[in-house]
Amino acid sequence: MALEITDSNFMELLQENDAPVVIDFWAPWCGPCKMVSPIIDELAKEYEGRAIIGKCNVDENNDVSSNFGIRSIPTVLFFKGGKLMDKQVGSTQKATYMEKLEALL
Repeated sequence: MALEITDSNFMELLQENDAPVVIDFWAPWCGPCKMVSPIIDELAKEYEGRAIIGKCNVDENNDVSSNFGIRSIPTVLFFKGGKLMDKQVGSTQKATYMEKLEALL
């Protein structure tokens, strides 16, 4: 299961991890988000110990969402060393997320 990312744990999560961090910005009312959610959960299991993979509900965490200019969901951000390295706006296939994540490992 993917880690829950919130306004309160976001910065700590980025700063305390050398591993890549992948965050799925979503909302419960978003249809495409429901398609991406199981993919993110699968990636969290498959990359456990090698990457931090989580989900951030944009309705409940406005600070993180607005800091990164999230205007469309789902949006998946890829971080390495605390810096934004890549992003995917809109739903896509699992292979695309894996390719972006593998590039950071």
